[in-house]
Amino acid sequence: MILSCIFRCLIVLFTLVLSSFAIATRPNILLITADDLGYGDLGSFGHPVIKTPNLDKLAEEGLKLTNYYAPSALCSPSRAGLMTGRHPYRTGIRSWIPRGSGVYLSKDEITLAETLKAAGYATSHIGKWHLNSDLASEVEPQPLDQGFDYFYGHNAFQVPTNLDPTNIYRNGELLPKQKGFTAELYVSEAINWLEQRDVVKPFFLNLSMAEPHVTFENPAEFNKMYAAFTKGPVVPIESGAAGPRKHELISRGPGEYYANITFMDAQLGRLLGWLGEEGLSESTIVIFQSDNGPVTSDWLYWFELNAHGSTGGLRGRKHFLYEGGIRVPAIIRYPDLTRAGDVSHEILVGMDLFVTLTKLAGGEVPNDRPIDGIDVLTVLKGEALPDRAITWALSAVSEMQFAVRRGEWKMLSDGDLQPRQLFNLREDPLEFFNLLAENPSVVKRLDQDLNEAVTSFRSDPFLPDQKMKFRFAQ
Repeated sequence: MILSCIFRCLIVLFTLVLSSFAIATRPNILLITADDLGYGDLGSFGHPVIKTPNLDKLAEEGLKLTNYYAPSALCSPSRAGLMTGRHPYRTGIRSWIPRGSGVYLSKDEITLAETLKAAGYATSHIGKWHLNSDLASEVEPQPLDQGFDYFYGHNAFQVPTNLDPTNIYRNGELLPKQKGFTAELYVSEAINWLEQRDVVKPFFLNLSMAEPHVTFENPAEFNKMYAAFTKGPVVPIESGAAGPRKHELISRGPGEYYANITFMDAQLGRLLGWLGEEGLSESTIVIFQSDNGPVTSDWLYWFELNAHGSTGGLRGRKHFLYEGGIRVPAIIRYPDLTRAGDVSHEILVGMDLFVTLTKLAGGEVPNDRPIDGIDVLTVLKGEALPDRAITWALSAVSEMQFAVRRGEWKMLSDGDLQPRQLFNLREDPLEFFNLLAENPSVVKRLDQDLNEAVTSFRSDPFLPDQKMKFRFAQ
């Protein structure tokens, strides 16, 4: 009897030890998302002027992805795809979410934070949310309802600018004016949360920066770094203010935009440095990406004035499904798997992170709904991915509302799903030459891919209903 009890106790102890070891060996996860950062806006991605030493070092230490795509060319749908692993149209989030619109990510969706929390992770979202229309709402799901233990941040954009914002919430409570710049505020909050977290658990920190989304301000010393690129006095444009018409816009030049990115880089350097000082760099997978393409000097709205994002020469910009609107810079550093200085040209999309990180953390990918992302862990090891079609959809300012890519071919279709443009991205990465007429078999294959995807979106079992105002058009 005594031996039997001792044996059972040893089994329980051994099980607990194994469980603790499994949790301890799972990587910490730091997912950093910039807001409206262009494919060509980092030094490591070819910008000739902007200084980004910390992110460039991250690329030198990790894996640079040259064919990484955001789920959408706008923020809210892109973030919905990133958090759920599902195409944004499945979630009902087809465009950016205006305040008070009643649009939100449904509670029925399972987020990355939820899969990781179920796997034993401490979870925190710091920075931009923009997956509902009101951070004070008791009806619309909030970050704490969707898997996060802690939240500190804003929703659509910083008010009045990213200096001394007045629309920052912490765990459902609107805070007084926060003194400082959002990049510094968010990194400081991230470090504070990390210092106070339950260290027994691995962590998932979803750090969503406000930069370089308009409207912005910068510390004087950073503006000074790029004074040669700025004309006239620095006068901030505040969100919500009335503005001139497009033909009346007069830019001060790109200097302030450059400074905004360099300041963000400096603050991220503080966080990456903290990981190193705490001995966490080796056990943490760090992912840096942008939510969509940039606002370029081809402004659509007055408040975009002084944004000068670079697509690295790619066609289009934010709001458009050309490469400049959806292909974004991405870097992954995980010493256990990635090799310093590696570059991958494999085609990835933001939805893949949901599946890959869930599996890497020992979590369970939902099997009761369509998941559009795939496990891309092999890419971290330097291996190739299987052939697949990736689809984008966006009801925005362009008549090209659908895009599909398979291999080197990319096709754009209008709102009626009629193919309009076909590009060979291997030979024509800037999308100059429409090869639609010359390649009927390719068009037929991509058109089939697109129609199958749209049919699946429309019949998705978790597609929000009409009362939420954003059901996919039939």
